Amino acid sequence: MSVATRTTFRHGDLRAALLRAGIELASSGGPDAVVLREATRRAGVVPNAAYRHFADRAALLEAVSNVAQGYVADAMEEALAASPEPSSSQDAARARLRAVGTGYLTFARRSPGLFRAAFSVPAALTGKDDAEKAGRGGRTPFQLLTAALDALVDAGVMPEANRPGAEFLAWSAVHGLAMLAIDGPLREMPEDVTSRLGQRVIDMVEHGFEVPPRGSPAPHP
Repeated sequence: MSVATRTTFRHGDLRAALLRAGIELASSGGPDAVVLREATRRAGVVPNAAYRHFADRAALLEAVSNVAQGYVADAMEEALAASPEPSSSQDAARARLRAVGTGYLTFARRSPGLFRAAFSVPAALTGKDDAEKAGRGGRTPFQLLTAALDALVDAGVMPEANRPGAEFLAWSAVHGLAMLAIDGPLREMPEDVTSRLGQRVIDMVEHGFEVPPRGSPAPHP
């Protein structure tokens, strides 16, 4: 006996079903795999039914990207929670930055499809959809990074003059390694090797921010 495909949903259920399908597609194939017609097929509805919730593929991909960023934030928060108890405010600030970077790289290696989808939409870094990009802790990946950098300044690890734009420098370095590891020439390297490389990149970021900005007077002995 055949089972009829479900074609009706309670209010809100269809959008959630389409979004779940989009996340599954991104997980297995990255952002290019997020196709509205396939999402509707997986949700068990006709294609036209999706347009009440997502105007087009771009709208579905944006929603998937937001959710994926929340997953990245969760990985960063998990790394923060697993950090050893620091002995000083300086050590705490350094550990916070390292955990944020480590969680980011860990998610990229373990969920490359969702990682690609997370940052595939050219949306503003901050805006009305921040809550949709946030993890369980209520903050987005970008907010976690900026907070970690602010903590370096507050602890006296980073000169205040080095703070403007530091989030973009740190993000570029760590994201660049992540993409090389999942899509570039480093993708065949064993995970333990790329993990060590990740820690060295974070070392470079951390210690690079500690030096006085170029052109500043040398400290007195």
